[in-house]
Amino acid sequence: METEESKTLEPVGVIGQGIIGSRVAECLRKAGHQVYVWNRTAKPLPGFVASPGEVADLADVIQIFVGDSEALRSVIAAMKSRLESRHVIIANGTFDPETVASVYQEVRDAGAAFLDAPFTGSRLAAEAGSLVYYIGGDHRLLDRVRPVLEASSKSILHLGRVGEASLIKIATNMISAATVGILSEAYGLVAAAGVKPDRLAEALQGNACCSPLVSMKLPGILARDYEPHFSLKNMFKDAQYALSLGKQLGVSQPVLSTTANVMYRSIQEGKGERDYSVIASTYQKDQPAAGAEAKPS
Repeated sequence: METEESKTLEPVGVIGQGIIGSRVAECLRKAGHQVYVWNRTAKPLPGFVASPGEVADLADVIQIFVGDSEALRSVIAAMKSRLESRHVIIANGTFDPETVASVYQEVRDAGAAFLDAPFTGSRLAAEAGSLVYYIGGDHRLLDRVRPVLEASSKSILHLGRVGEASLIKIATNMISAATVGILSEAYGLVAAAGVKPDRLAEALQGNACCSPLVSMKLPGILARDYEPHFSLKNMFKDAQYALSLGKQLGVSQPVLSTTANVMYRSIQEGKGERDYSVIASTYQKDQPAAGAEAKPS
């Protein structure tokens, strides 16, 4: 039953209904918003409409969760003629800063407002409404849309101008990619030596090199469970953005370059849709799963 409070909540558009966007849309519904959604591939979802332009007709605040910079440009082009001063476009994916700056100008030229707002947090965080948004843009505009972002987040950090939040998000993903890369190699070393990988997990619990990311990814590696929380293809895409920025800025990136090569090889093996920790499966081809009993000789 609709409450007086829910009647006052503005409708919100969510473009992109993948792992994160679909869960953000559900968080918004639970908060009492009418939510209009669009996805490149049609899905039987509440509030699904025919185009990004129709989303703009129905909602003033629009969150965009698409996979890459090209997709962002395409969505903005599809809705640009329908944008007005009432609109706030929130770019929530991880996009290269050059694209973010370009679409920001397009949105402004159409008379609407724009926030650069990538997030950290994967599938479980989105389900729990506990993403962390990194914001680039006018803090007054952030205040305007903060209640919308709060429906799917535990924290909202204002980090600078448009484009700067995206750059920082790319930098954080560099660390995540390299961390899981070296974790996979450590796993491979232990397993190849005939030591139970469970012992690595036990040793890491009290070691300074452990982190929330290691604690999150190692159980899946041990169980060979690579259900996607953040896909390998998306992490590789973000690594490519970082490497491109490194070239532009004259920053050497040997660690990330090596990690990107490892990810690329796994994508070539058809693993791009799996969680990015699937790179550890390279070391599991001839190893029994953790906890599996050895076969009698």
